[in-house]
Amino acid sequence: MEVLVSRKEHFNAAHKLYNPTWSDEKNKEVFGPCANENWHGHNFELIVTVIGTPDPETGFVIDLKKLSTLIRAEVTDKVDHKNLNLDVDFMQGKMASSEVLATEIWKILEPQIPVVSKTGRLHSVKLYETPRNFVEILA
Repeated sequence: MEVLVSRKEHFNAAHKLYNPTWSDEKNKEVFGPCANENWHGHNFELIVTVIGTPDPETGFVIDLKKLSTLIRAEVTDKVDHKNLNLDVDFMQGKMASSEVLATEIWKILEPQIPVVSKTGRLHSVKLYETPRNFVEILA
């Protein structure tokens, strides 16, 4: 039997949705206020879920302290109180949508989970942009 284990982290970040190949008018039409030339911010919630069988020696699929440390070092420390479009290396040259941000977070964390867990693998990355709007990447 496999078990799902999740860790929630929080960060604040600013961004702008803007396609540089489009006119300002088209960007405003498609992205609305999210294309604000002076950016806008969110209080993001990130939930990372690992799936696996509990290790018989520890009872853990993954040590949640190690998962938290990994998420903070590889993701939240890099995005918290930053501008996703300008300040975050792994978002350079990419659309700063929640879908793209969640995908990039997956790419960072997925190869690192086996380093901190004997039996676990990344199952999902869920990113809340607002309490009502979120994206989820699944294995």
